[in-house]
Amino acid sequence: MMKARLSPGQVVLGIIASFVAASIVNIYPLSLEASVFRPTALIMVLIFWLIYKPRYVGVGTAFIIGIIADLLLDTRLGQQAFSAVIVAFAIRFIGRYLRDLNLSIAWTVATIGLIVFQLTLWLIQYLTQNIFYGQALISLIISIIIWPLVHTALGRFIR
Repeated sequence: MMKARLSPGQVVLGIIASFVAASIVNIYPLSLEASVFRPTALIMVLIFWLIYKPRYVGVGTAFIIGIIADLLLDTRLGQQAFSAVIVAFAIRFIGRYLRDLNLSIAWTVATIGLIVFQLTLWLIQYLTQNIFYGQALISLIISIIIWPLVHTALGRFIR
């Protein structure tokens, strides 16, 4: 049985819905101890769309999602936005060399994107506020491990 192709409107609605769901995951109240294990859901979803739908999600979207993340997570305005834009540029650069995307290649690209995001955010926070939030490494590792779940959940939009 052949699957029907999604219309551009359905893809856009899927993109918006996935960012709303990721926002909820990012702000859902957790205890202080449990919040260390919270994945960077907005960035994970952003990376998915940057890999698979670069026509719909690009640097501008990355900036907007970064600003939203700054507002939701109470970081200084522009820190996550700048980091998200750097990730968007990195994935665009890597994407020019990718031909066949399977889960393992996409996971590798997502891992690179997540690491670039976190390193950029750490650098900005250290340079502007003289702080280093080392516990974010746990969130980074959790995000890398569970990224295939994002791929599975949103995979229907890439066929």
